[in-house]
Amino acid sequence: MKYGRKRVLVTGGAGFLGSHLCERLLGMGADVLCVDNFFTGSKDNIAHLMGNPYFEMIRHDVTAPLYVEVDEIYNLACPASPVHYQRDPVQTTKTSVHGAINMLDLAKRIGAKIFQASTSEVYGDPEVHPQTEDYRGSVNTIGPRACYDEGKRCAETLFFDYWRQHGTRIKVARIFNTYGPRMHPDDGRVVSNFIVQALEGRDITIYGDGSQTRSFCYCDDLIEGFIRLMASPDDITGPINLGNPGEFTMLQLAETVLRLTDSKAKLVFLPLPADDPRQRQPDITKARAVLDWQPTVALEAGLLRTIDYFRAKIA
Repeated sequence: MKYGRKRVLVTGGAGFLGSHLCERLLGMGADVLCVDNFFTGSKDNIAHLMGNPYFEMIRHDVTAPLYVEVDEIYNLACPASPVHYQRDPVQTTKTSVHGAINMLDLAKRIGAKIFQASTSEVYGDPEVHPQTEDYRGSVNTIGPRACYDEGKRCAETLFFDYWRQHGTRIKVARIFNTYGPRMHPDDGRVVSNFIVQALEGRDITIYGDGSQTRSFCYCDDLIEGFIRLMASPDDITGPINLGNPGEFTMLQLAETVLRLTDSKAKLVFLPLPADDPRQRQPDITKARAVLDWQPTVALEAGLLRTIDYFRAKIA
């Protein structure tokens, strides 16, 4: 029998989503071990947690084994924006694949339950819309985004092979576009790009004609999905889509950001990057049915909170 607080490991815990997850777990009474190599994570994201006696930080790269004793593992370690994951594509693949192996080996050794932060990028440039979990995707295996897309696909394979071969208790979430405070201002993601450009009065850069669509989930909603999936019965392994099914064009998003920031910035259209998906929208039927989960924060409400965060950072 285990006594006291649940011990939870969060890899990538100093990142955008990782820091929100650490904060939520501490609020739930967990003893949290945050692991990050700070390739894209930031100490600023977790500075407010450092005084908590139940929060611990280790600088570590998940491509190397880690030996700790915990009850649950959330594996979030991996650069998640094209600007960052294309900076060192070989390391990105290693982080997804070697990192998954090392965390799964740890979970297997200590009997921990393990959560994998997978991605909607496993669907590639989808040929079905919206995307359901049984859709196998359309991914260019040799393109500039493949280090991330294929790395995450291989990680899913590893998780399910450890589940089948070793009985490892796994949870796999496919994360769709998420935004909120603590996003990196230079990560190249559309929400942070538009907000920072608008606040600084720079041109808003739209790739293509702006008709491509994305679905944006506020970070608090997503973390709630993480918690519910991890707490679900062991026979619920996923993969489960977590995201907001509300679909917006890039042009709609840019115009909304301009209005909410009261910015006079102009729209500038640039060529579409290689393999950039035309559409991205989750079918969350499974999450609704299995986890009783769906997003609750409307886009404008979440954007206002995110704008306030960036306005304070830029000031």
